[in-house]
Amino acid sequence: MNLATFVKEKRNSVQLTQPELAEKAGVGLRFIRELEQGKESMRLDKVNQVLLLFGYEVGAVPAKKENE
Repeated sequence: MNLATFVKEKRNSVQLTQPELAEKAGVGLRFIRELEQGKESMRLDKVNQVLLLFGYEVGAVPAKKENE
């Protein structure tokens, strides 16, 4: 599951609108919209502000090789 889908599913599971999530996370509505649309270039500090509401944060993980 990619980050955009993860955030959207978490937001929906707690019945928040995008504006509500933006307010609770302390980020702009445009940021939430772009995050859920999968924009490739995002500020990690802001991504973590959003993810922390759900008990998660971005971290380094081993990359998958194409043959795996």
